Amino acid sequence: MLARRRLELLHDAGVRVGTTLDVTRTAEELAEVTVPRFADFAAVDLPDSVLRGDEPEPFGVRRSLRRVALGAVHQESHLYEVGDPVEYVPSTPQARSLENGRPVLEPVLAEAGGWIAQDPARLERALAAGIHSLITVPLRARGTILGVVSFYRSEQPAPFEDDDLSLAHELVGRAAICIDNARRYTREHNTALTLQRSLLPRGRSEQNAVEVAYRYLPAQAGVGGDWFDVIPLSGARVALVVGDVVGHGLHAAATMGRLRTAVHNFCSLDVPPDDLLTHLDDLVGRLDRGEGWAVENTHQDSGIIGATCLYAVYDPVSRHCTLARAGHPLPAVVTPDGTVDFVDLPSGPPLGLGGMPFETVELELAEGSQLILYTDGLVEDRHRDIDTGLAKLRTALSCVGRAPEETCEVVLDALLPARPEDDVALLIARTHAIGPGRVAQWELPSDPAVVSRARMAVTEQLAAWGLDDLAFTTELVASELVTNAIRHATGPVQLRLLRDRALICEVFDGSGTSPRPRRARTEDEGGRGLFLVAQLTERWGTRYTPEGKTIWTEQPLP
Repeated sequence: MLARRRLELLHDAGVRVGTTLDVTRTAEELAEVTVPRFADFAAVDLPDSVLRGDEPEPFGVRRSLRRVALGAVHQESHLYEVGDPVEYVPSTPQARSLENGRPVLEPVLAEAGGWIAQDPARLERALAAGIHSLITVPLRARGTILGVVSFYRSEQPAPFEDDDLSLAHELVGRAAICIDNARRYTREHNTALTLQRSLLPRGRSEQNAVEVAYRYLPAQAGVGGDWFDVIPLSGARVALVVGDVVGHGLHAAATMGRLRTAVHNFCSLDVPPDDLLTHLDDLVGRLDRGEGWAVENTHQDSGIIGATCLYAVYDPVSRHCTLARAGHPLPAVVTPDGTVDFVDLPSGPPLGLGGMPFETVELELAEGSQLILYTDGLVEDRHRDIDTGLAKLRTALSCVGRAPEETCEVVLDALLPARPEDDVALLIARTHAIGPGRVAQWELPSDPAVVSRARMAVTEQLAAWGLDDLAFTTELVASELVTNAIRHATGPVQLRLLRDRALICEVFDGSGTSPRPRRARTEDEGGRGLFLVAQLTERWGTRYTPEGKTIWTEQPLP
């Protein structure tokens, strides 16, 4: 009968211990399954390094453990409580067990002076409360000692014996493997989370086009590949990006970092949203094909498998927002009066499939509108379909005059469960506008005689803005850009000044050719214009439009 009960206990321990990949919960399960069937008290002590997922340090040196779990038939044990640090003196059975890696039996604790030496006052009270027998077993897994487990008897009058020692050794051995698995998972999870957070934006981007608030929340099951970005563009515009790489763990987080870097690089080319997604789609396809070369022939390629992205560009001058998406959930727009609409935006295939063009939609947003971008973990899980999630999101967003930070909190409170199964990225942007008082624009015929007129107009406008200190430099820059457009481009020329975080000077023309600076030789009469522009301004570049191109420059304000 006794042997049968012990077999049943081992079976139950195999079923009930290790149901999660959480170190603390696994320790608690060991205590729950052994009390009161085997012991009246069961204590699990681990170093903090194991709780963090790190490799435990050698136990040869005297150092502190922490009481992680305590199973008890009643509260008055006088033993250390959960959360207490425990530093065993060398004479204790626990210290000897940790040192030699073998279980220790103390059938009569009243005669175990080494055990009492740990804390005489406390342990004398434990003896008075009825605790009389102890087995301590090291938690050993894969050749490494992770901690120690102590089993005490008080209600059961029979002391522990050698057969109990063997049973305790086997129980703890099985639990040790589960705790080590949880520790390894914790380490990988923390590594992936650190990588993920290091690759996500830190701080606020320097732009005035939108006021943003954002959140990234990792899933309980593991860090995924969700990301977001706010990227300033030329002409005071801003790009808003949200993406999602399928899967969890280090691979998904690293792939997310590659795609986010690629989006930044493509943004520097200032291409339209549909072209950017086409470039990104091609890159994902090449990453999938190329990663197979680094994988053993006996293993299947671990490519990206799937990724989605939503890319939007907002122009605060025209208040137009251009969006395109690749298999991503629909964005939402909240107007200043609190009306919520999901943008009717063609989906497009997820990144990496290729073959299908991406489509764009252009909206005109009233100043103070909020644009909400998110990943599917916010609105969809195995307990809730996406239509239900979108309906809850619409309800949460229906409010007038709420700030983006407050909207973030309300949305997450309304839609996220206590333990989300997928990670979530949420980006909320409230739009601002650059009013007519900060924009000056002139249409110029393709005639060299208008260059002097353009210089005069620039000087007068800067004087009206109180920026006389920038007049000389800006006049030179505008003169050079207008002259180049008249000489080398086609059609009428447009000159525009914007006063934003910087002074922006832009010249539009009908040519699709891009100028480039070159090093002029001593005897050359020309070729120094763009070099001069680059020296006089903080940044400059080219962006293309369906009608031609724009050369732009930025100068810091005084």
